Amino acid sequence: MAVRYDLPVGTAEEEAEDDAPARGAGLEAFGESEETRALLGRLRVVHGERRAREVAEERFRVIMDKYQEQPHLLDPHLEWMMNLLLDIVQDRTSPGTLVHLAFQFLYIITKVRGYKIFLRLFPHEVADVQSVLDMISDQNPTDHETWETRYMLLLWLSMTCLIPFDLSRLDGNLGTQVGQAQMPIMDRILQIAESYLLVSDKARDAAAVLVSKFITRPDVKQRKMAGFLDWSLSTLARSSFHTIDGVIAMDGTLQALAQIFKHGKREDCLPYATVVLQCLDNCRLPESNQTLLRKLGMKLVQRLGLTFLKPKVAAWRYQRGSRSLAANLQLCTLAQSEQKVPVAMSDGDEDYDVPEGVESVIEQLLGGLKDRDTVVRWSAAKGIGRMAGRLPRELADDVVGSVLDCLSFQETDKAWHGGCLALAELGRRGLLLPSRLPEVVAVILRAVTYEEKRGACSVGANVRDAACYVCWAFARAYDPQELAPFVAAIASALVIASVFDRNVNCRRAASAAFQENVGRQGTFPHGIDIVTTADYFAVGNTANCFLVISVSIASFPEYTQPMIDHLVAMKISHWDGAIRELSAKALHQLAPQVPEYFATHVLPALLLMTLSPDLHTRHGAILACAEVTYALYKLAVQSDRPVTDYLDEKVVQGLRQIHQQLSDRHLYRGLGGELMRQAVCILIKNLSLSRMPFKGDPIIDGWQWLIDDTLRNLHLVSSQSRQQIKDTAVSALAAVCSEYYQKEPREASPAIQEVLIPRYLVELQSPEEMVRCGFASALGSLPGFLLQGRLRQVLDGLSAVTRISLKDVGFAEARRDSLRAIARVREAAMTSLMDLTLLLARTEPALIEAHICEQVMCCVAQQASEKIDRFRAHAACVFLTLLHFDGPPVPHVPHRKELEALLPRSEVATVNWNAPSQAFPRITQLLGLPTYRYHVLLGLAVSVGGLTESTVKHSTQSLFEYMKGIQQDPQALGSFSGTLLQVFEDNLRNDRVSVSLLKMLDQMLANGCFDIFTREENHPFCVKLLALCKEEIKKSKDVQKLRSSIAVLCGMVQFCGDVRRKVLLQLMLLLCHPFPVIRKSTASQVYEMVLTYSNVLSASVLDEVVAVLSDTAWDAELPVVRGQRNRLCDLLAVPRPQLVPKPGAP
Repeated sequence: MAVRYDLPVGTAEEEAEDDAPARGAGLEAFGESEETRALLGRLRVVHGERRAREVAEERFRVIMDKYQEQPHLLDPHLEWMMNLLLDIVQDRTSPGTLVHLAFQFLYIITKVRGYKIFLRLFPHEVADVQSVLDMISDQNPTDHETWETRYMLLLWLSMTCLIPFDLSRLDGNLGTQVGQAQMPIMDRILQIAESYLLVSDKARDAAAVLVSKFITRPDVKQRKMAGFLDWSLSTLARSSFHTIDGVIAMDGTLQALAQIFKHGKREDCLPYATVVLQCLDNCRLPESNQTLLRKLGMKLVQRLGLTFLKPKVAAWRYQRGSRSLAANLQLCTLAQSEQKVPVAMSDGDEDYDVPEGVESVIEQLLGGLKDRDTVVRWSAAKGIGRMAGRLPRELADDVVGSVLDCLSFQETDKAWHGGCLALAELGRRGLLLPSRLPEVVAVILRAVTYEEKRGACSVGANVRDAACYVCWAFARAYDPQELAPFVAAIASALVIASVFDRNVNCRRAASAAFQENVGRQGTFPHGIDIVTTADYFAVGNTANCFLVISVSIASFPEYTQPMIDHLVAMKISHWDGAIRELSAKALHQLAPQVPEYFATHVLPALLLMTLSPDLHTRHGAILACAEVTYALYKLAVQSDRPVTDYLDEKVVQGLRQIHQQLSDRHLYRGLGGELMRQAVCILIKNLSLSRMPFKGDPIIDGWQWLIDDTLRNLHLVSSQSRQQIKDTAVSALAAVCSEYYQKEPREASPAIQEVLIPRYLVELQSPEEMVRCGFASALGSLPGFLLQGRLRQVLDGLSAVTRISLKDVGFAEARRDSLRAIARVREAAMTSLMDLTLLLARTEPALIEAHICEQVMCCVAQQASEKIDRFRAHAACVFLTLLHFDGPPVPHVPHRKELEALLPRSEVATVNWNAPSQAFPRITQLLGLPTYRYHVLLGLAVSVGGLTESTVKHSTQSLFEYMKGIQQDPQALGSFSGTLLQVFEDNLRNDRVSVSLLKMLDQMLANGCFDIFTREENHPFCVKLLALCKEEIKKSKDVQKLRSSIAVLCGMVQFCGDVRRKVLLQLMLLLCHPFPVIRKSTASQVYEMVLTYSNVLSASVLDEVVAVLSDTAWDAELPVVRGQRNRLCDLLAVPRPQLVPKPGAP
């Protein structure tokens, strides 16, 4: 439970229990006043119609619910709202449904503002007693639809009971009416109250309020109090909390008794307190599973205890004289010491004997601190505070000691939570004397980080939250000099909780407590800086707390070491894996603050934890070792030193032996093996990146074995961990290869290359899909120098995995990872190609032949125009590097001058090639250079016909801009169209290109890119394009490809001559395609075509063609569809297609 820290610190014995007005919300006034007045005024009109009545009620609820957080804004308007509604109630002509509607509206207001405020506004003249009593008498207690009426009438009756006249005066004429047996008003009220205490609806709560007001009247308590208490005790005695009726009866009775002992005078209630306490003990409420009954029992017990004790606040309590924040911030110690009220010694009032019942009450309250429900513990804590405030100093100190006993590790988390709440209550009431602070602060600091493991999770969030509440309360209760010895410990504990606690409520509670201490005490180191950094909203994100805020706070030396020690001691072994990972990363971030401390204290401690029998501790320690080592390496690199300058030989050997120790103990197998593999792979990666001196060491073979074994057994890993383990193993492999498998810079060790790659290629043929995934990803992660001389072999192996065969048709993930690997290999290949070309340009430029350079530049230009942002940007970087290289320039670059003009050197650093909006306008300019046109067009086809919206949008716009520039140049357009057809012809049946190319052709035809060709009959471009389209879709069952080809064919209708008739014939064939979805798609697009291109059909047949296309069910049986298709052929003057008999048919 997140405790609200808005409780007032009062010096009076009783606190005001009204809800404090909410602060800081957006509303400033009751803005719906006029609407509400009109709404209430229409009730007489709408009550008769059910729909209108419900609409009015719902609207009123919506208006009122807006003020749940700021109900005090309603206060100036409560009176007129009540008067409007009570006018309806008191009007004798109002029908029953209208009266009930008025009470419903009154209840809605009461629910928002609270009955205590609203109660005062009820009229309470003498004349109102009889009328309200008559109305409540006429109600049916079992009518579940009118409970709001009964609830409000009982509250009203409780207010009329406060008239300052003896109620017997209202019975003056009872005996004068012969033949009528009327009860006195006092008896009638009591009978009504008792009957409604036993009902099952909310009227029971109002009846308890009525009893508290009625029984405590001077005239009633003399005659009726004893009788009512006897009735109450007998009701409790015969009721059982094992039955529903018993629970209801006990609930109402306990509420009434608690209210009586709260509002009644002590001298009136004291004679009955012992009897009530004995009856309550006999009820054995702590054994009930009804939370509300146990809470009411605790409430009644503390009221009985307060009745036993004199209502005087103990003079010995600690009082802080100054409440001024300004005074606290000025740290005027002398002035504050003068303001401080000294602790008084025992006076005469402390010598009275404590009644016997008090010990039983305190014992029950202490037991309530350990209850399983928060509301019961909270009630018991408040009771402890109230009781201690009336006890002599010695007895109160014994109570404090008993509360502290709840905060021992023999107790449950429930006892810890209740004890913290009780300490907060005692502290804010001044009942914890400064002499107790060393003992109290010690247990509270333990409570701030309290967490008890339970199976796969833990308990203790409520304890930590309550401990923060104690720190918040202490900030208000004590002078700065009293807390001065504990400032460093409390500040560090609250900072740690606000940054590193797993629970967001606890982090925010700690942040609030820290802020309160900064404001009230003014002694917390760097308080203002930390408050602004770790505010309520900033601590809401766990990752932000661990990785960003912690670094900022750790820059203050007072907090650095406590934060590090907490992570090592508590969070590295946390049950939540995400917290362990964040803790390791947090240590990585904190290492630069105190590198020597990490090297000499933290790493040795973590190395010892890697051998822990506890799985979580072992896992977190290995992760932390990896992160800390890499952090120290990065720090060493800044000063051009090796990481071993920070690490002594013992630590280096400890890191080296982690894998072997785990392997010797068989900890990679069985339960926890997955966590160990993942953690050690991360360790391998970070040790490799840290360039640990293990080159040629046998441990590298052990690491390689672990990586290979992990990838080989991925199918045995749980599905939720599989992807993460695969990724960590692959990243570890890449790091190991880069650091330990290079014989010379960028030269692989032959022995490793000859063994590793063939072994991985063999694994690609594994019958297990996940094994293929793992080794495909591994091949894709290998650095470029390992692929030298084996690139074609690796690409062929990966390509084989991407092909679908009958035995591995379901291996979609393997094909996905292979394609990703090919992409990574492609990136590595471009880098290697660039490095090799630049090396030759510097050393042996004569070896770079013209056709080789042309092929390199064209292939890179193609990659720079494709759809994947990352590879497009990398290819553009390679292209520009080769183009603008000056040491010396790369020879034989085609169209160098034109390229330097189109892609000037100044754009190398300014253009974001990842962004399609910046990349494609530049790359499409290469279409004007004949050498590059084919390859750029091939790349653009994939981009324009792709799926990513931004890529399609900007590549299409750029292509159209280029086409617009050559529209009036028949030669340039002819050259472009010839290249386009050549791309199509070279990639027939290559679905990756052909489908995207068809989509691009569709857009180009629709946007009139080839309008100049439409004026010539049977233009060669259209004839060749039709032939290619027919060949592409021949015997195809690819729905996407067929739909794209239909769109292209419809666009080709704009070409004139005999080719148009052939295009229409092809469309007619598709109207009778075996796939219904293709028939429907063809009909739809042909319908749009005949309306778009008006010159295709004569006006005489247009309407009939449109009607046939739109009215025919093209997904019907083929014989039906074929007849309509033939009718269209006749209308379009196209020969009817003839069925070709199947071979062997009679």
